[in-house]
Amino acid sequence: MVIGIGSIVLRIPGNCSLKGKRKIVKSVVGKIRNTFNASAAEIADNDVLQRAEIGFALVGNDRRYINSKLDKVFNMVDDMHVAEIIDSKAEIISL
Repeated sequence: MVIGIGSIVLRIPGNCSLKGKRKIVKSVVGKIRNTFNASAAEIADNDVLQRAEIGFALVGNDRRYINSKLDKVFNMVDDMHVAEIIDSKAEIISL
């Protein structure tokens, strides 16, 4: 079993309310879940208006496939143009 985990730190410029942040986070998390059948959630910076950290996990049986999917998640979030990615991390664990 191969597990791919990742986190994306987003900067949300011009946001001045938790409602606006929640809208952006919900759209990013929903897109990750629906497109890649991955587990995803906001994992940090819950009360910071212009910053969000989203974590996600993928499970499979091929290391190259999981690595490819991790890259595709990062590219999709970047292509959404709803926020700026200021940091991203990925790790692959083989069990």
